[in-house]
Amino acid sequence: MKLVVQLKLLPTPEQAAALEATLHAVNTAANLVSAVAFDQRCFRTYDLRKHTYHRIKTENVLAAQAAQHVIKKVADAYHTLHANLKAGNLGAPGTKRRTRAESKPITFRPGAAQPYDDRCLSWQMQERTVSIWTTRGRLKNVAFTGSPQQLTTLAAHRRGESDLVCRDGGWYLYATCEILDVPVTEPDGFLGVDLGIANIATTAGNAGSGGGTRYSGKALNAVRHRNRELRRRLQAKRTKSARRLLKKRRRKEARFAADANHSIAKQIVTEATRTGQGIALEDLQGIRDRVRRATRSRTLQVSINERKVMLRVSVQTRPHVHMRRWQRRGVKLDSQAQG
Repeated sequence: MKLVVQLKLLPTPEQAAALEATLHAVNTAANLVSAVAFDQRCFRTYDLRKHTYHRIKTENVLAAQAAQHVIKKVADAYHTLHANLKAGNLGAPGTKRRTRAESKPITFRPGAAQPYDDRCLSWQMQERTVSIWTTRGRLKNVAFTGSPQQLTTLAAHRRGESDLVCRDGGWYLYATCEILDVPVTEPDGFLGVDLGIANIATTAGNAGSGGGTRYSGKALNAVRHRNRELRRRLQAKRTKSARRLLKKRRRKEARFAADANHSIAKQIVTEATRTGQGIALEDLQGIRDRVRRATRSRTLQVSINERKVMLRVSVQTRPHVHMRRWQRRGVKLDSQAQG
């Protein structure tokens, strides 16, 4: 099982300037590779190397391994785009959104993330520093920090690539960690979980095992409503201070919702582990095609998907927990959850 550990870099001003220049250089090169791939309809990594490798090394002053990562990043981006087109995620053929996606090459922001492997990035765990390649030479003794749990996981399980990310003026490394899968045994029944908006989650276990638990979404929805109204008022002002406040508050609601969803997911998985049960999630596949909702409800649909992800992540880190889907067929949750 793979997990991602987020660590915060603490560079000096000179080191931060070198990191910023590096991201600008690699993403400029990525835009060049993307344009070549789009013009020549060449999307495989091996083929793109033939067309662009020497050019981006020379024009953008990139090391050999960094140039390889730039080409692979572009190839992966087109692979994702084509998969979304094939799955219909960007609309039917001929729609405005799909046409816009197909009619121009993929572009990369100047500050977009860049992958690093062990040839370009080395870790000194005891000193809590990294040595990282930049266009201005190798930067050594770049400090990093994280929670004790993150640092322990990093030291024990780090494997593969790490991503250099610049977000809101801060510098981060997203490191990949490979952890052994936990053992899974046959569950003694299932704990049914119904996800919603009025109630974030409602659980119901086996018949005779006691009543379920309802996790109300009243407080979370109140925060969403307050933030939505505050954004509306600030956007209407259109002043410099209002834009500054909007920039300061962005992602604040997402962090609050992620924390609430994570806390609830951990409680549900802990209960399933304690009772030796699996977890049964309602199968909502295709619900968007079957049900028309108001605009306000559409803005809340993403929170249900976030809770599913939180539950799956929590399940992966606990032993003896199965997950499966159940479909509502006009029967009680208890009997359906038992299957």
